[in-house]
Amino acid sequence: MLTTIIRKTLRVPTSTGAAGDGRAEARQLDAVLVQVGFKASKELLDHIATLERPGAYTRLIVDAVRALVGDDVRHNPYFKEFPHGVPDTVEFWADCIRDALTKKVPDFAEIGRGNLLALPRYGKVQHTYEEMLAAHDDLLPSVKGHLTMLRLGGTLEEETHRLYLDLATSPTPIGEADLELFIELAEQIAELPESIPMRENRAVINAARMARDLPMAVDTVTDVLRVACQASGGDVTLVEPTRFRSFRRPERRALLAALDEVVEANPGKLGDVRQRREQWKRLGERLHAHEFGQWPHAQDVFAVARGDKIARSFAGRLEMAFQDDDIRKAIEVLSSAPGLLLRNVDRLLRGTTQTELVVEAVRKAAPEASGRVLCSLLEHLENRGTPDAARFFASRARRVWITEDDREPLHADAVAAITAVLEDELVRRLPAVSELTVDPEAFDITLPLSGNSSEEGFGVLPRGSKMWLEGDLLRFFTYWRQAEERTDYDLSAVLLGEDLDYAGFVSWTNHHSDGAVYSGDLTEAADGATEFIDVPADVVYTKYVVPQVNIFAGESFDDVAESMFGFMARDLDQKGKPFEPSTVRARSAMRGTGRVAVPVIFERCEGGWVATWLHLYLRGVSWGNRVERNRDALRVITRAVLARKHFTVGRLAGLMRRKSSSDGQRLHVDLTNVDQLDKLLEA
Repeated sequence: MLTTIIRKTLRVPTSTGAAGDGRAEARQLDAVLVQVGFKASKELLDHIATLERPGAYTRLIVDAVRALVGDDVRHNPYFKEFPHGVPDTVEFWADCIRDALTKKVPDFAEIGRGNLLALPRYGKVQHTYEEMLAAHDDLLPSVKGHLTMLRLGGTLEEETHRLYLDLATSPTPIGEADLELFIELAEQIAELPESIPMRENRAVINAARMARDLPMAVDTVTDVLRVACQASGGDVTLVEPTRFRSFRRPERRALLAALDEVVEANPGKLGDVRQRREQWKRLGERLHAHEFGQWPHAQDVFAVARGDKIARSFAGRLEMAFQDDDIRKAIEVLSSAPGLLLRNVDRLLRGTTQTELVVEAVRKAAPEASGRVLCSLLEHLENRGTPDAARFFASRARRVWITEDDREPLHADAVAAITAVLEDELVRRLPAVSELTVDPEAFDITLPLSGNSSEEGFGVLPRGSKMWLEGDLLRFFTYWRQAEERTDYDLSAVLLGEDLDYAGFVSWTNHHSDGAVYSGDLTEAADGATEFIDVPADVVYTKYVVPQVNIFAGESFDDVAESMFGFMARDLDQKGKPFEPSTVRARSAMRGTGRVAVPVIFERCEGGWVATWLHLYLRGVSWGNRVERNRDALRVITRAVLARKHFTVGRLAGLMRRKSSSDGQRLHVDLTNVDQLDKLLEA
């Protein structure tokens, strides 16, 4: 758990080792951390200096940060002198064919059909990792080096509890890796925080509490369904159907009693049952509700699921109002669900010329809605003055869907009036500040307002966030390790000009383009494989670089044993081996249902690059994905992303400054505490 805490929080739990003189080990740790791009705080070094034998403790610290930046595996490119010594693509293929003919490879028919895998030299590293290292000079230090601070935390128990509460009270859905960790922590702690914004998190805690025969906290019938899914090892998000297990009698009683209490308090919540009637019917078979006559309202839930009882759903009443073009009725229906009303503002405005009705409805709903919903609507309205270059939607699995924007712009006066209402409500909620400073690196970070807009990793920011990279050279990479079958991932990049015109691409079919260089194609990864692309800042035609990772063959991003994408920034005169952990600015896991990963967009600027995070996956095809097939889709995505205005830390800071007070709190916002801003909105 110690290494998990370090990776998730950049805080090091205190050691319980015996007291002694560990000053030498503290100095050694500090030197090693710098080589990996980290710096130990004075408090951490002082703590280690008081330990008698801190060796095992410091090794765990180093192992944790090395894994964060991807330095826990060997990155060995196909061309050992990369970025030098990379031949022209056709020339390289010809060399491979000549080599095959010289070695008299028996399968000449496959070679004649252009099957590169039939060539002995193609797709497999021809040198050892040590030979690759010997081909490169040491990395020279740079004044532009970026070090991440590693701080001393509390005890392991305190840090574990803190991480549990951070995950439990997250205002946005947590990713798959975090969800697995949260489930493990909930089973250990099972504490019920006062506020749990996300229903999925509440279900995880409720399932852990039910296993201990502790009371649960539910207020909708769907909450109970989520608990049953989580307790059965199923999908707590309810996207995938769950195969319910047999519940113990105390568990059945707990679930039925919770259902009965919810429906008795508000019979209208029976309307939510039909949306997932098949899941309810399967759950009813496991709970045997007919055996528990003392809870008649719980039995009503399963009667609705079977169709024996009619309950009009909230969504049904709302759709009827919209179909009748009765905006007053729609507002009346939505008034009982403030958050849903705000999510339907665009639809309400498009359905009436009496925009003052919608403005007044927003004014009444805003104080009851979550801060995340208010910010989400502000962001949405800011992008509705003109049609988008393209509309793209990302599912919770980060699969992207693109369509044209044929909506009429919203009325400017109504947008301005609603924006004022939302901003005033946010200012009312925010704490008064006497002094507010925002680190430039945090200014363009977006607040994660909906869905899984990020990935697990190091230096990873929510979708739409911008990160400045200083240096002469941009280098990005992908690493993967197959689980069972041969798996071939291909790192590629589309190069776009000033006006997003097509300027070229680099991939296994084109090693060089406008100064960009590809490290060579690896076609299997039993022991792991890495591919790199270098883009120097002095490219001639390229303004935007859009990396992608294509699954050419084999296991998906969800099924592969391990996969990551990351990028580095360095100066050309620094030299060094292809993968230098101290130059890694970000390392992101790749987990998604599509066959083409599009993690980020790079924009060339004076003095370096600006990275805009995407975390998107295109569907692709089952076999043979290549950059040539999806480059047009990437141009559309790039145009849409760059044109969109996001709700950023800088925007929130502007609202906070409206509530300045001489006796208010002093607040500094940087990369270490930006995730806490969401919680200020919910206070």
